[in-house]
Amino acid sequence: MSKIIVAILLGIIQGLTEFLPVSSSGHLEITAFILKYFGNSGLPEENLLMTVVLHAATALSTLYIFRKEVSEIIRGILQFKWNNEFKFSLKIILSMIPAALVGLIFDEQIDALFGGQILLVGCMLILTGLLLYVADKAKNTNTNVSYSNSILIGIAQAIAILPGISRSGATISVSVLLGIDREKAAKFSFLMVVPLILGKMAKDILSGEIASESTTLIPLIAGFIAAFITGLLACKWMISLVKNSQLKYFSFYCFIVGALAIVFSTF
Repeated sequence: MSKIIVAILLGIIQGLTEFLPVSSSGHLEITAFILKYFGNSGLPEENLLMTVVLHAATALSTLYIFRKEVSEIIRGILQFKWNNEFKFSLKIILSMIPAALVGLIFDEQIDALFGGQILLVGCMLILTGLLLYVADKAKNTNTNVSYSNSILIGIAQAIAILPGISRSGATISVSVLLGIDREKAAKFSFLMVVPLILGKMAKDILSGEIASESTTLIPLIAGFIAAFITGLLACKWMISLVKNSQLKYFSFYCFIVGALAIVFSTF
């Protein structure tokens, strides 16, 4: 299979699953496993670089859609005034702490969970499906995110580091179960991950591993464009779905894919 086609495929998967509650890491693991199963190793010399590029694309799509909210967060941080913007910025920072700590302390252990652990991915997808199904039954409210909520949502994001647990699914579901307004929960979920994505990208770049990789520019560009465009569409679609209480359909999808992954892992 052409590297450009594989890059576009990975970009579409990343763009869709970064925002839709079906686990981007889990789907990328399954895709890589299937490609390898059929004798195609994908982009072996560009794995880390491609990962950074795809995450950059989805981060950029988030920043574009929430450019107004992002500008308010930046103003809130720079003004150092106890206003709504600064309070929201503080909540975003609080939500980042659990995942940042887990990533720093258990970096090697987390890496060991990736690279073909399809059985784990399948089990975690089913767990994601259960969480989405329960959250879909919760009543909608007009409640804002509180400081304690921020930490609890951040813990959900930290747990979602596991391949197969959807980050957006976990954080939005926990937010809804805490009684937070659905639309506000979705926006908070998408905004809280941007600093972590940028931090992870910086860590990968500074590690020096990317510099040692040979680079083929066209597949990287193709993957970036595919991830950015699908990310824009998926983000807007997800906000609408959360508002209209349609998470249960994704729970069914996670059940099916998770079950297939478990079955496929046995062969």
